[in-house]
Amino acid sequence: MSDEDRQRWDQRYTQGAYRDRDHPSEILARACSDGTLPAVENALCVPRALDVACGAGRNARYLAGLGYAVDAVDISAVALARGRELAAGAGLTVNWLEADLESAASGWLPGATYDLIVVIRYLNLPLVSELGQRLNAGGILLCETHLQTQASVAGPRGARFRAAPGALVQAAQGLQILASEEGLLTDPDGRTACLARLIATAPGR
Repeated sequence: MSDEDRQRWDQRYTQGAYRDRDHPSEILARACSDGTLPAVENALCVPRALDVACGAGRNARYLAGLGYAVDAVDISAVALARGRELAAGAGLTVNWLEADLESAASGWLPGATYDLIVVIRYLNLPLVSELGQRLNAGGILLCETHLQTQASVAGPRGARFRAAPGALVQAAQGLQILASEEGLLTDPDGRTACLARLIATAPGR
């Protein structure tokens, strides 16, 4: 991302973007409730999670509330400041990281592997492939991105911000696909979105 992108996102968050979107992503909440994701068994067995392009951290805070040790990364310092404030107010601990997500992953990813990596509505297919290498054996990669469509839907209009059909699954090659779907879905706020969704796991290494 360029400095222009950074400034654009900072401005959007300064103007209050996404303040009403404080619920976790529906696919993440569902995967937590149905047992797909690693469980927090006790204080000595705490799964590590990474929330990529976290924005103000709605998913990072949700996972921290479940007991995960969470790293959350975004390009916008303003979004991260909001997330940090909200987490502190809720008594939650999240490790907030500011980084350009389109630089080489080795340049910004923490020196850790993860039991869960979440990428929600951020399109970077080469990064998806690299993130699969950061999963522990049995770890889960959960992705949701906007999908190319001719329909009138919420989200970005430019094709470069939307994945082509099948591209998300292709980017996760080398992982075992547990679930995937593409098409029109209704967001919790009632808006129609066209999304590609993926849940994959790392085979034993």
